[in-house]
Amino acid sequence: MTVKETTTSTEKVKIKWFNPANVLRFFFSGFAMGSAEIVPGVSGGTIAFILGIYEKLIVSIKVVTGDAVKLLFQRKFKEMLLVIPWEFLVPLALGMFAAVFALANLMDYLLVEYPTFVWSFFFGLVLASIFLISRRVSVWNIKTVGVLLLSALISWLLMGLVPGQTPATLPAFFIAGVIAICAMILPGVSGSFLLLMMGKYQQLLAAVTNADYVILLVFMAGAVLGLSVFSRILSWLFKNYENLVIASLIGLMLGSLRKLWPFKETVETTVDRHGEVIPLVTVNFLPTEISSEVVVAVVLCAVGIGLIILLNYFAPDVAEAHSEPQ
Repeated sequence: MTVKETTTSTEKVKIKWFNPANVLRFFFSGFAMGSAEIVPGVSGGTIAFILGIYEKLIVSIKVVTGDAVKLLFQRKFKEMLLVIPWEFLVPLALGMFAAVFALANLMDYLLVEYPTFVWSFFFGLVLASIFLISRRVSVWNIKTVGVLLLSALISWLLMGLVPGQTPATLPAFFIAGVIAICAMILPGVSGSFLLLMMGKYQQLLAAVTNADYVILLVFMAGAVLGLSVFSRILSWLFKNYENLVIASLIGLMLGSLRKLWPFKETVETTVDRHGEVIPLVTVNFLPTEISSEVVVAVVLCAVGIGLIILLNYFAPDVAEAHSEPQ
């Protein structure tokens, strides 16, 4: 495959030309990430980490919001087009949008009608992911274990927060985009869960189903700003403190299991503006007897674990998957 290199003022970026196999792989990676983000408590960043594209995603975002913008203002349009990793970002973004628009209604229905089964499947996904990602920590010591425990505690407490309400105004959607996108690219921190905490989850689902493009564009503008800033922070942290960063991400994923535990009892509800009853506060419990629901939940959890094992088996080599496009 032909590879071209172009040098910017900050770094050298390798650009690979169109490859159908890569396009399909990145599209379905994006679809998997988008599917995960629809479920409050599941992070698309976790899926990106599992699929071996996490750091590639962070660095690509950094390039687009940094070098590409600089070249644009310098009117170096040809160099700008070359520096953007189109083959990676375009199919990834298309896959994510396809998942959101194709599965938003289905996931909303499943979370209402079969919540135990949905949580069971994603509980298995995240549980297996924690084990696999932990192997990327080259040295476990007091620092890495301490960071893991601290981030796990923070995530655990965060998952126990009661959802609030924010006004359905365009500035509120912009701020929600900034906050949610930072969580979306962090494994273990669910952007959709934070949207739920801010009272924006149902509002955005309604915007998607009603094709309210004004709200969606404002939300996306906030997300772009959040990505631009947060990707640089993450990139620097990975470059200088990789073991500690990965340990903290594992901790965030461990804490998120509180939200993903499939067996919940609703103790408080609320009514949305459409008159629908929505669970507000839930309490996790351990089933005392084996029922058909418990059996199906365990099977779906095992399916989630098996799927992660398969994804890891077919994932690219770690050295290649986590190499930066530089």
